[in-house]
Amino acid sequence: MKREGNIKISSENMMPIIKKWLYSDKDIFLREIVANGIDAITKYKKLIDLGEATDDGAEYCVKISVDKNAKTLTVEDNGIGMTEEEVENYITRIAFSGASDFLAKYEKAGGDGIIGHFGLGFYSAYMVSENVEIFTKSYKDAPAVHWESDGNSTYSIEECEKEGRGTKIVMHISDEEKEFLDENIIRTLLKKYCSFMQYNIYLSYKGDGKDKPINDTTPLYTKNPKDCTDEEYKKFYTDTFMDFNEPLFWVHLNMDYPFRLKGILYFPKTRNKLELERGMVKLYCNQVFIADNIKEVIPEFLMLLNGVIDCPDIPLNVSRSFLQNDRQVQKISKHITKKVADKLIALFKNDRAKYEECWGDIANFIKFGCIKDNDFYEKVKDIIIYKDLDGKYRSLSEYYGTEENAAEKSAEGEKTADAENKESAEGENKEEKKEEKKSEIKTVYYVTDELQQAQYIKMFKDAGLNAMVCDNSYIDPHFITFLEYKSPDKVKFARIDAAVDGALMEGDSADDSVIVDIFKEALGDDKLTIKTERLKNQSVPAIINVDEIMRRYSEMGQIYGMSEGDPARTLVVNIANPIVASLKDADAEKQKFVANQIYLLALLSFKKLSNEEQNKLIENDLKMLSDYIK
Repeated sequence: MKREGNIKISSENMMPIIKKWLYSDKDIFLREIVANGIDAITKYKKLIDLGEATDDGAEYCVKISVDKNAKTLTVEDNGIGMTEEEVENYITRIAFSGASDFLAKYEKAGGDGIIGHFGLGFYSAYMVSENVEIFTKSYKDAPAVHWESDGNSTYSIEECEKEGRGTKIVMHISDEEKEFLDENIIRTLLKKYCSFMQYNIYLSYKGDGKDKPINDTTPLYTKNPKDCTDEEYKKFYTDTFMDFNEPLFWVHLNMDYPFRLKGILYFPKTRNKLELERGMVKLYCNQVFIADNIKEVIPEFLMLLNGVIDCPDIPLNVSRSFLQNDRQVQKISKHITKKVADKLIALFKNDRAKYEECWGDIANFIKFGCIKDNDFYEKVKDIIIYKDLDGKYRSLSEYYGTEENAAEKSAEGEKTADAENKESAEGENKEEKKEEKKSEIKTVYYVTDELQQAQYIKMFKDAGLNAMVCDNSYIDPHFITFLEYKSPDKVKFARIDAAVDGALMEGDSADDSVIVDIFKEALGDDKLTIKTERLKNQSVPAIINVDEIMRRYSEMGQIYGMSEGDPARTLVVNIANPIVASLKDADAEKQKFVANQIYLLALLSFKKLSNEEQNKLIENDLKMLSDYIK
């Protein structure tokens, strides 16, 4: 007998939902309806395990079909089904979850794999439907039930005929949402949200034995790492992220205590090494897709990777798309960070050649991670490497030769309290200690553009000096400042054009006021500082130097649109150069011409010339060619 009633709303559960909104994307409705079907099957399988139901040998699956003519989208499962009373309880009473009720009843037996928590997933169908019907038959000896509602406050419920146990949801798609009657769109959404659900999902099921499920019920990340091959890892990566470049390496997460966590994080090859490219880390709960790149679980810097993480213990809110604040989430996040760091350290120690080979692709990720996450920095700081001027990779300690072995560190740590007291009694003043610390600071020279700074590099190498290549304009300036901040008493960085101390000859004073006056008169630039030095490389007539700190301030100002111009430059004229030395005997016209040309050549090695500077350089070159022909 057909009856009518009012849908009951549990206001204490609904209010938080109304305040926070339920779903941000309409297409999530398909995930919710299919996930309900998967839940129904999981519940039935649990009852079989408990001996309360019988396995009939049929394949457990969810079938989805689209009927454009009838404007319906149907999702059908062969799970536990519902009686009329259960329909009244779990459908007509919004926010009264059948999953919660089931878990409470079978708590001792465990309810792993059951997804639903809030009883709201079914009502997501009304985001795209003008009317929804339910046809359901319980595994119990009870009549099948037909329920129908247009999403307002009323519904109808009656007995009906239905073959087989399970539930069929028929959504009558509204005219405004007719895109959801396109089978290709539905297939795409199923691939996005349901790729790894635990039971086979079929689209437009024909039952002819040729149907293929659209999902993988046992994705690679659910398996033990020992049972996975490299080829399987690569195939899973390609299939999941549609990236046909092989990943560099990966981290397989697999733990059951103190929380359940499975997943695979891949280090992809970087297409553009100068930028930080955002990857995609997909978060799942019991093989149900939640969202991409959820920052509460995935630290920001790990989002440069590609990966899949499945954590049944994450505390989801009603929409499943956002996490509630929870200490467990923080623990999960820290664990993921630790496992990634452990993988990098193991690769550095066990296969240094491969680590160096991959460095160009992973350097941005590691540097960004250090800046963003101090725990990560503390773990990996000793495996950060840099390419030097000879193309070799070195860590900072290897670069400036202060790497200490364990025995030395141990001996240092065994200084007795008596020795310390004696040292204190000697009354060494604080200022002397500061000066001593200052002298221990190592200067690390670096280049940002090997082509532009080629002359400086040659000068450095000829002088037996070395420098590190820091050519990522996006991350390296920040990272250099970060390292100085972390170790203010140990290291400072100076770009290769910031100083010439190590490239100077030893001996007599290099001050030559006559040469300085010649260049001042010729260049007529009051803002340009001119000084003379004796460089070991006698072939270089002059170079440009810029104070490291002032240059950094200027570059920072340019980024934020607050700079008034380039920082002050110093023209270092090499009096060991024969051309410079001969200027004293030249007439005023030649002095001016040669001084200008030397300055332009120094600028050419320092930066890209302006149009005016280029024209002047070309004009001078043509004049020299003309004089040579004569």
